[in-house]
Amino acid sequence: MPRVGIGPAPPDRDTLDVEIARLRDLDVNELRRRWQTLFGWPAPPHLPRHLVFRTLAYRLQAECLGDLDAASRRLLDRPETPEKARHIRGAISHLRPGTVVGREWNGQMQRVAVLADGFAWNDKTYRSLSQVAFAMTGTRWNGPRFFGLRDKPAKGKPR
Repeated sequence: MPRVGIGPAPPDRDTLDVEIARLRDLDVNELRRRWQTLFGWPAPPHLPRHLVFRTLAYRLQAECLGDLDAASRRLLDRPETPEKARHIRGAISHLRPGTVVGREWNGQMQRVAVLADGFAWNDKTYRSLSQVAFAMTGTRWNGPRFFGLRDKPAKGKPR
């Protein structure tokens, strides 16, 4: 959802609570009119009252208290479930310094050493496996997937 201003931010938490309480008292049509004013387009017709209310309340809070940081937004925008995200992070976090990860590329075995602060390949240090994969291939790869550390999705099933 694009960031849209709602006017001057409430100066304190008490004012914010009052504004949210006012939203609670509005019926669905009044909430939809508020949405139109706030965002500049009509609320999606399929959204029930409680979701219109929550979206408006969230925007008030974001304006007053600050919105999510970029890392949190990226995490929430990911298509996978939080459980799967933990599994993917776990695939790399179990690699301890001294581990060697291998992959055959263009007929040659490529070995990458896991360091405490990154990865070493061809006498250079990289911050991520994705950077190593890019240096090897010249193409942007998901590093853990390139080195076989992530499960391949089953054929015919979306990730």
